[in-house]
Amino acid sequence: MARRSFRLTLASAWAVTVLTSLAFGQGSVPQPRRPDPATRAADRIRALQRESDELAARERTLLVELRKLEVDRQLQAEEVTKYEREVADVEKKLAATAKRLNELRQKADEQRPDVEARLVQLYKLGSAGYWRLLLDVDDLRSMGRAYRTASAMTSLDKLRVLQHQQTLDALASEQTALQTRSRELGGLRDQARKARAALDRAVASRNALVASIDQRRDLNAQLAGELEAAQQRLQSSVGQLPDALAAASIALPIRPFHGALPWPASGTLTRRFGRQPSSRFGTAIVRNGIEMSAAEGQAVRVVHEGIVAFAGPFTGYGNLVIVDHGDRSYSLYGHLGSVEVATGQRVDAQAPVGLSGRNPAGAPAVYFELRIDGTAVDPLQWLKRPR
Repeated sequence: MARRSFRLTLASAWAVTVLTSLAFGQGSVPQPRRPDPATRAADRIRALQRESDELAARERTLLVELRKLEVDRQLQAEEVTKYEREVADVEKKLAATAKRLNELRQKADEQRPDVEARLVQLYKLGSAGYWRLLLDVDDLRSMGRAYRTASAMTSLDKLRVLQHQQTLDALASEQTALQTRSRELGGLRDQARKARAALDRAVASRNALVASIDQRRDLNAQLAGELEAAQQRLQSSVGQLPDALAAASIALPIRPFHGALPWPASGTLTRRFGRQPSSRFGTAIVRNGIEMSAAEGQAVRVVHEGIVAFAGPFTGYGNLVIVDHGDRSYSLYGHLGSVEVATGQRVDAQAPVGLSGRNPAGAPAVYFELRIDGTAVDPLQWLKRPR
């Protein structure tokens, strides 16, 4: 019976080992670790700084200047978020330190009366302390008991004094930590105030430039011309994309989904496809796509599976993502505040390609363009009808 129980135990242990190896061993698919918010924020700040440096080296045009001011605004906004996160973290540590400090003070107050009473008792006993008990015994056995008692009481007093001293040392250490974190918090709050002031200045600079454009028709015409030039550059760039980039990876072509594609983002249609008058510029502009008013920072999603053919800044469109759907069909997503994909990456339908940002005029927006057989088509004819 014992042997049978032992064999069952071994079998159970073997089964657990096998299941564990299947769950956590080489056969399992490793899950990618998502970077923490601080790491993502640092990466975002570095990306914005690189784009700002690149824009500073370009020819000074209105589109470049507007984009640079928008990048500066985003950069300052990221700095504000970073400092606010650090302030919140230090405030949490400060609260924990203050709580620990109060606990140590309470513990020291509880220990102090007993320690003081012991010291007073030792003072009354004189320099010999508890060892005077040995003078009051007559026989050897009683002397042994008195010796053990005196030794125990002396050790107990030393332990209590030592514990009290340790509490006082810990109290002093926590007080120092509290002062250090208070200074650190003050510095971070000062940096956060400076970052907010810089953000306000960046927003004011951008708004001032946009207001200046509104007030001077010659600049309006210049900006309209630059927008048309940017559209032509985009047209040329899409035309130069390699043919059949995604043909081998696309399971379903996009053509059968005419009128059934999901919208790339939630928002209100503000600019339609085709020749549209521009109230801001006083001229008519032929648009190859549509523009939606979308809250800044919401996810922008790809309308159909494909391969990312381009992902990065593009003058006139902010951050731009172009997805190749095979057979010279492409979808374009512009005015993105940030890009979440990389060139060459395969994306499934409804996968996020970035977050919505602002158009050159400073309004929260998303640009969407659809090309079939390399030709721009009206996206409204391909997207699902709003309910």
